[in-house]
Amino acid sequence: MKKSAEGFARVAREVFAPIYPVIAQQALAWSGIRDGIALDLGSGPGLLSVALAKKSDLVVVALDADPAMSLIARTTAAGSAGRVIPVTGDVHCMPIRDNNVSLVVSRGSIYFWEDRPRAFLEIERVLRPGGVAYVGGSFGTPELREAIFTKMRQRNPNWDSDVARRSGQATPGTLRRELAESGVVHARLREEEEGMWVEIRKDAISPRAR
Repeated sequence: MKKSAEGFARVAREVFAPIYPVIAQQALAWSGIRDGIALDLGSGPGLLSVALAKKSDLVVVALDADPAMSLIARTTAAGSAGRVIPVTGDVHCMPIRDNNVSLVVSRGSIYFWEDRPRAFLEIERVLRPGGVAYVGGSFGTPELREAIFTKMRQRNPNWDSDVARRSGQATPGTLRRELAESGVVHARLREEEEGMWVEIRKDAISPRAR
């Protein structure tokens, strides 16, 4: 497990690193949220978590199911003045209180969730009234997407087919159906050239917040 985590972290740092500040800025701009608690689901080595902390006043919980990855994230977060907190946990049953998180962001992990309807409901549960979540697989911008694909094709000849396989497991139609199945009250799909996001919002007067 440790070797797998280190290999994933190396690819994140050497290839994917430019997308995390862009995605962090997008999530902050779309949500209008700049403080409180943020949750980075499937945080991996913590690069998106650190980007969120640098661009806002948020305290960021970096949640990953792999304990080895949480250890790597702890090293990544070392210069964040205690504002990035790596935690080992499962998206399907998060160790977080109800109505506690202002912003949830997850880039890439949605394709590996075993029960997405349950995960969507968990996200809604932990969001505070007025909170918002963006979970998906965006590459930030079309230009960054093309640059990453070029580098990953050099590392992995099967990169395009691997991406197509993962994407086929979470098509827009599938995600809309799973959102409906989850019972989440306010959700929609943001489809863009560089990728798509599931957006989940909790009303300030949500019955589930009472």
